[in-house]
Amino acid sequence: MPDIDLDEVVGGLHPLEIRLLKTLDGHETGLEAAVAEGAELSPAQFRRAAEWLLTKGLIELTDDSREEVVQVTELGEGFRGLGVPEDRVAAALQERGAIPMADFAKLEGLGREAAPAVGTLKKRGIVEVDKGVARLIDGADLSTVGEASKVLDRVCDGEMVLISSLDEAQAESVRAQVHKRMRAKGIFWIEEEVTRTFGLTGSAPAVIAEIEKRGLSGEEVSKLTPEMLIDGSWKGKSFRRYNIELAPPRMVAAKRHPYREFLDYVKYKLTSMGFEEMEGPLVESEFWNMDALFMPQFHSARDIHDAYFVKDPTHAAHVGDGYLDKVAASHENGGDCGSRGWSYDFDRERTRRLVLRTQGTALSARTLASNPRIPGKYFAMARCFRYDTVDATHGCDFIQCEGIALGSEINFRMLLGLLKLFAHEVAKADELIFAPAYFPFTEPSVEAHIKHPKLGWMEMGGAGLFRPEVTAPFGIDVPVIAWGLGLDRMAMMALGLNDIRELFSRDLDSLRTQRIDMELE
Repeated sequence: MPDIDLDEVVGGLHPLEIRLLKTLDGHETGLEAAVAEGAELSPAQFRRAAEWLLTKGLIELTDDSREEVVQVTELGEGFRGLGVPEDRVAAALQERGAIPMADFAKLEGLGREAAPAVGTLKKRGIVEVDKGVARLIDGADLSTVGEASKVLDRVCDGEMVLISSLDEAQAESVRAQVHKRMRAKGIFWIEEEVTRTFGLTGSAPAVIAEIEKRGLSGEEVSKLTPEMLIDGSWKGKSFRRYNIELAPPRMVAAKRHPYREFLDYVKYKLTSMGFEEMEGPLVESEFWNMDALFMPQFHSARDIHDAYFVKDPTHAAHVGDGYLDKVAASHENGGDCGSRGWSYDFDRERTRRLVLRTQGTALSARTLASNPRIPGKYFAMARCFRYDTVDATHGCDFIQCEGIALGSEINFRMLLGLLKLFAHEVAKADELIFAPAYFPFTEPSVEAHIKHPKLGWMEMGGAGLFRPEVTAPFGIDVPVIAWGLGLDRMAMMALGLNDIRELFSRDLDSLRTQRIDMELE
């Protein structure tokens, strides 16, 4: 055991550290949850005290294990007692042999879940559909049918179910019901739980003995307040010793938020290049957000824009500003665009539905309808919202750098040049690649990907040449290039961050020391 200055060590202990040491005393190891409860510490207090004691070498981490725990989502709760849709569909087919697809929705509690359930069973080689009738495939492996429903009921009843406790069939069934990116869209969610165990080091017994000798309980007052001086409550209290050698608080000058500074830089660069700024509402009708951009009302292309729908009011009073008929015609038969459109009956009620803006391209559509300059170039830094799982490169709201340039000399090569400029000058990326892409409103279309030093390749944004079905209804007869770039991801690169959530960190020390190497000229 190394020699330590007991007076210095004990005198510098925080009351939380004292309570934690006294609780661990006499125990060979201490499970994190049990020790926190015994010391009457909240999880946050325990973590803080444990980190301090680990740094001081008075405790050590003896075990750090991780277990996958099965949880049920809100969607899954709705199937409690009924079973997951795939199991109920398979069970119904086992009982009845063959069922028309239209009849599945009549099964209790299935509704619109029926068709996706049949689709999942088809992928697993259990069900086949012929002429609108579903039936089990002869010789199909039915060993996993019903297993997910059993686990669902166990978890709903409050049982803690570990993936490691399930047999192979059950584990496979549970994992099949987990949506990889969006928790709310799956029936199960798998959460990783960390179990940590702590023990005392060789230096700790002497320190604990000194704590007992001094009669320290861990209830010492660490701060003398004006209120205590006024009401006299300080009398009889045991105070934690003050260290007068500690450095005083650091005085810092005010500065702009690094992300705000980055956004100002982007705006300065674009306005310096002659771009005009576009503006528009956060709450948009589906007309401007999707329909004016030739996104068909039935097409899966809308699935990439999972939207937040406005509850009240649900629909705009009117849309289109005189362009509704032309946009509807472009969808139904191509209108004056020279194409056949999407060949369906355009829903004029749905187009009024209100959503939170999912893409900055809605501003480009509004600009095309507002008699823009030709030639002209426009940009916007648009806040957008999509129903997405938050991770290192995704957020449920984000800022998109939207832009268009229109004129008789505009071409696709110019677009690639602009994207290259954004990647190197704004995102500060060393590597950039282009990949073919599909968007309903552009042809040809391209995705730009930049390489993050830690996260690897990530999409910077999409771009392309607007289709005539987008521009013709607004009377635009010259080429228009358009792009929508993720400013949050570009800022990650420029600021040297590894997680998009760090852009909105509350860590003041990090914000004060973070520097942005972009000076406005």
